[in-house]
Amino acid sequence: MGGGGYGNGTYKGVHLHQPKRWHTVTGKGMCAMMWFWILYRAKQDGPVVMGWRHPWEGHGHGHGDEH
Repeated sequence: MGGGGYGNGTYKGVHLHQPKRWHTVTGKGMCAMMWFWILYRAKQDGPVVMGWRHPWEGHGHGHGDEH
């Protein structure tokens, strides 16, 4: 019952190798960057996406668009 865990080994005829350290570190860094970007965009566009504000209402900073 149960496998030998993860790492080196053979799975259905395919030999799996342990990833190199730089692959692991780079992958984690790219993942963190992706989530920072998603959270940043959610902060910027969240009210529009959730329907709490219309995109044409502007940001409320007074851009001098009074007519």
